Formats: sequence, structure tokens, C-alpha cells
Amino acid sequence: MLQQTQVATVVPFYERWMAKFPDVASLARANEADVLHAWQGLGYYSRARNLRRAAQMIAAEHSFQFPSRLEEILALPGVGRYTAGAVATFAFGQSTPIVDANIARVLARLLDLQTPIDSRSGHDMLWQTAADLQPKTEARLFNSALMELGALVCIPRTPRCDICPVAEFCQASQPELLPRKKPRRATVELAENCAFVFSKGQILLEQQMQTRWRGLWKLPVLSSAPDSEPLLRLDYPFTNHRVRLSVFRLAPERAGLNQQWFALRALENVPMPSPHRRALLHLSRPSSPESCAGL
Repeated sequence: MLQQTQVATVVPFYERWMAKFPDVASLARANEADVLHAWQGLGYYSRARNLRRAAQMIAAEHSFQFPSRLEEILALPGVGRYTAGAVATFAFGQSTPIVDANIARVLARLLDLQTPIDSRSGHDMLWQTAADLQPKTEARLFNSALMELGALVCIPRTPRCDICPVAEFCQASQPELLPRKKPRRATVELAENCAFVFSKGQILLEQQMQTRWRGLWKLPVLSSAPDSEPLLRLDYPFTNHRVRLSVFRLAPERAGLNQQWFALRALENVPMPSPHRRALLHLSRPSSPESCAGL
């Protein structure tokens, strides 16, 4: 949950998630819709699907016991090099390198690394250095100390070099400029045109089958914008994109492929992308001039 998401945002989601899925068995048994609904609002839904698949693999191949070998942890869906190393080190005490944002900053400054750390060569250099520095014992303590050094002393923009315990080994002459990263990609503007189809207290929704938002329900997609003013416009970010969601009222029709009618009172339990839920909340608000109540 903490991948690309801040701690303050994650905490309430984590607490609700653990109440609903307290162990591997309950998550492995859950259907995908329930898992996506519990994740709703965190974004990057592939993380939720991978968690469920990982739980199913642990149940089927490891008798519900989380594997301890690094190779087996890496084989779990959605688990990358950092996550596998962190679990191996902190849960099982193994001497395994890890490189998170804090450790990357510390190592880049120690090396005076001018190569962008998000490039392949920069990434490989950081991981190799982390591996070279790994002690044979007390790796859990060592990796934890590196993370804390980056979080409390070797901080972004204004590193506290005067109190740094490894300052004598640091090669950076301008540590505040490190680590370097590749230039940000330009923001791409996208238009998303969708239909608002309401009849007899029900809303027509469409289940997504593509990778992005797969399994979630959203307002039906329109191939082009109608020649009319939209009921609602809202913007939302998606990776390096800025999406303009425009919602147009359409006359009731039969549900098409991957479409289904949902009662307004049932929408709370339907897994939906946050932008589309916000749009529906606005359109179903009694005070809204476009409200369902007025249709």
C-alpha cells in the first residue's frame, strides 16, 4: 500500500483492509470484486490484484506460510527486488541488500554519483554498492540504520552533514544536488468522455476489461463527445497524464457488452475508480442541478 502512496493516506485503508482480510487464507478466498472494493481510493489497482494472487500462491504452494527464501519471495506476484529484500532482511534476518528512496540518497551522496538513479546504470550501481556494503551478520540492524540515516540526517535539499556519522566517507561536494534523476516527462492531456444513463433509480455502468482499472465499474465510455454540454467536467491525474473527464446525459438504453444496471443505493458496494465515484456522488447529490433526483 505504501508504494507511491503516503503513510497518512495509507493508515485508514490498511486498518480497514486488515479487518476485512486478517490473514492469507481470507485474502486467498476473497473474490476480486471485494478486494478491489476494499482497495478503492488508493489507486494503482494492480497492487490489490497482485496481493490476492500472492495470497493464493502462498496458500497453494507454501501451505499458507509466507516463504522465507529470497527467490521464493521474489516469485510472488507484484513483489519486486526491494520488497523481497526488505521482507528477507526484516522478517527473516537475512543479509540481503535493499535500496529504498532514503538509502538511494545516502549511497548516491557517498559515491558522489552523477548518473541519474532512475536510469538502468544508476540503479545497478546503487544495488551493487548496497550488496558490497552488506555485513554477514546483523543485516537487519544495518539496513534499518541506513534507512534512518537517510530519513533523519541525509535528507533531501538540506542534508545535515554537520551531524552525519559517515561524513568522512562522503565524496559529494554538493550533496544537496544529489541524487540526480532523469528529467520528468511532459504532462499529457487526455479527454475521457463518458455517459450518464439513469432510469428508474438505476445507473448504467460498464466493467473495465483493460489492464488499467480492470474489474472496476465506471460510467460507460463514449467514442466521441456528443454535440451537447456535459453535465459535469472534472480533472484528475494519471501517471504523467492529466485527464479531463466529461460526463454527458444519454437516454436510457439496453445494457451492452460488459454493462450492467445498478441501483443508486447499491453503488457504495460497487468497486469504482475514484474519479467516477466522485462524478456520481456529485450527480446524485440532491442540491446538484444535474441530480438524479430531478430526472
